[in-house]
Amino acid sequence: MIVDLKLTELNHADVGQMHMYCNYAKEHWTLPGENPPVGLILCARTNAAIARYALDGLANKVLAAEYHTVLPDERLLAEELAKTRREWEAQHPMLPGSGSLS
Repeated sequence: MIVDLKLTELNHADVGQMHMYCNYAKEHWTLPGENPPVGLILCARTNAAIARYALDGLANKVLAAEYHTVLPDERLLAEELAKTRREWEAQHPMLPGSGSLS
């Protein structure tokens, strides 16, 4: 995975740059049998139109997400983690690590 942190709003040049990084990584860093690299652009603000038209149809898997500089309070994070764990365990009941913690 290649991560690019942007301090500004997502733009088409950011997407092109990440696409180039993924192509380079695929050719020079990926080992035989490995999946191709995934690019993640973390930006201060997303732009829905840019994300839709610049990211759609790329040969490489490139994602964009908005980041936040302040975390939610601890209670909210704990609730969200517990909810996500319950959902995952419901979908994967027979995998190691599933089930309730003692």
